[in-house]
Amino acid sequence: MIGLAEVAEGRTTSVFQDAVRLLLLIAAAAEPLPSPPPAEAPADSVAVLRSQVLLQKLDFWLRNPDYLADELLTRFEAEGNEDDLKRARQILESDEPEVRSYQMLRYLFGAYEPLDEALSVLQTPGLIIRRRHGTPGHTVQHNYYLMKTGRDTANQIVISVPALEYYVERSKLVADLAGGRKGSALRDIQYLQPEYADAEIGTRIAGITERARARLHNLLTSQGQDEAE
Repeated sequence: MIGLAEVAEGRTTSVFQDAVRLLLLIAAAAEPLPSPPPAEAPADSVAVLRSQVLLQKLDFWLRNPDYLADELLTRFEAEGNEDDLKRARQILESDEPEVRSYQMLRYLFGAYEPLDEALSVLQTPGLIIRRRHGTPGHTVQHNYYLMKTGRDTANQIVISVPALEYYVERSKLVADLAGGRKGSALRDIQYLQPEYADAEIGTRIAGITERARARLHNLLTSQGQDEAE
């Protein structure tokens, strides 16, 4: 485990990996649009994810299974849904945090990674269209519109590359955990993690795998569940 964690630390993704992950994430989390879409939306758009902050914070959970699992434990403690405990357990009792983690930079407003190159891969064939809203020289929000071709591609991608089923399922889980909340709300939740809040600007946010596993162990012990079952 230690060796895997050392390999994962500071690991980065390729532009293609980022593009595929963002397409699946937007397809899972975007707000459906009526047909035909409203006037401000591109023709043939089927859904929209509003704000770069939201996209970055959703992507943080997708790229960091240990933080995702820990937040599932938080929701389990608040709501008592056994499915949340089961999902967190599946993540933390596997090597997923070691082999699937891609740490993000700590920026002024939390986790951040430049997305322009990946988004350009999606925009060129018309899968995603990004629109800036605001006044000239002052963008107040980026909206990411999922086009019909983008939705069709996201639906077909697992057929072509079955290994991507992982990102399809994790994207749905991240969207469910977000629960329709704004990016600022997710940022506030993520800032509750000391490793996240205390990371220096411009450095990668450290993982919390061992702490999350210890929390899971304590929860299972308190419920009298056999961790090895």
